[in-house]
Amino acid sequence: MYLDTALSCGVIRSIAETEGKGDSEMIEQIKPHGGILINRIADDKGKVISAAKELPVIEVDSWNLSDIEMIAIGALSPLTGFMNEDDYHYVLEKMRLANGLAWSIPITLAVDDQTYKRINIGDTVQLQCKNTGVTYAIMKIQASYTYDKELEAQCIYGTTDILHPGVKKLYERGDIYLAGPITMIRQRIERANDPYYFTPAQTRQEFLSRGWSTIVGFQTRNPVHRAHEYIQKTALEIVDGLFLNPLVGDIKQDDVPADIRMESYQVLLENYYPADRVFLGIFPAAMRYAGPREAIFHAIIRKNYGCTHFIVGRDHAGVGNYYGSYDAQKIFSFYKDNELEIIPLFFEHSFYCNKCQGMASNKTCPHNESDRLSLSGTKVREMLRLGYRPPIEFTRPEVADILIKGFS
Repeated sequence: MYLDTALSCGVIRSIAETEGKGDSEMIEQIKPHGGILINRIADDKGKVISAAKELPVIEVDSWNLSDIEMIAIGALSPLTGFMNEDDYHYVLEKMRLANGLAWSIPITLAVDDQTYKRINIGDTVQLQCKNTGVTYAIMKIQASYTYDKELEAQCIYGTTDILHPGVKKLYERGDIYLAGPITMIRQRIERANDPYYFTPAQTRQEFLSRGWSTIVGFQTRNPVHRAHEYIQKTALEIVDGLFLNPLVGDIKQDDVPADIRMESYQVLLENYYPADRVFLGIFPAAMRYAGPREAIFHAIIRKNYGCTHFIVGRDHAGVGNYYGSYDAQKIFSFYKDNELEIIPLFFEHSFYCNKCQGMASNKTCPHNESDRLSLSGTKVREMLRLGYRPPIEFTRPEVADILIKGFS
């Protein structure tokens, strides 16, 4: 069944096709979403930067900068810029681009009335960080349109509640969207020397050099605890490699900062994972907390990075009680006949069972709730702030020590 699915998705070649060929020739990498890996990074950055100084300025925030970067490096292929009105409404109403290609989250650039009055359709503008005054990209303004914030909130986040972090961010934006292609002319400072920063072209090359035909992607904005480790290693039983791809863009204030998380990932991989089976690389996106819609979005992006499989756990990309526990898995049934061309791996909530004496889920453990170790996120954070290690059945001690240091 697995092999049939993989072949039907175009993930791997058949044995007959690969017989007698060298290792590098045997690997058939999954195609980027839409068929082409986009590159919107300027070839001659110095020349473009110099010319951009004369262009009108649009100030953007860190969320916009993450989207610009993701577009430029091809992570959001086939997008070449911020969405036009047709694509925007198709995504909201049909979870597709206007050309019919699967897509679940609108990628848009909002401006206020004052900014809009300073520019014209057809202008090329510089996109400048409002906090630093640094220009990171240029954009050709092809169109503009107004939008209904409540409609977008309901479609994408499933709620109009201002307490939802994604909805709050949406309501704070300007009232006009600008559409058009972008070209990135400067890399963000924090990426320049980061050894864990890779573009989709680079991860694809890395997977190829390792001889991996099948790669499972894992999205996280949290430290990896034992339940995560359990499902990652379960997935590793059926694929060649794991791409641990933690999000390092905008997150909620009470989420663990990226630098602390990265240190915890490194120590975990060093002590508990086979080095030749795992690849760690950052995901420079902003967290939208869009639950089911964002699960689809994350899967498509990992496909662009070269993953053939994607782990979807309980409440993927969720926040609070806005989504059902397994809504992020159920939404994949919207797309039929392997349309996404990446294989989702669905996992139930995992835990340590004292009677089983190991990690398990409801599918494998027959015991009662009272036999299972259960700790809330609030309880764990409280323990860490007080300098106490959570039980070893919940988190590895090396990881706990890093988190305690981070919380102190």
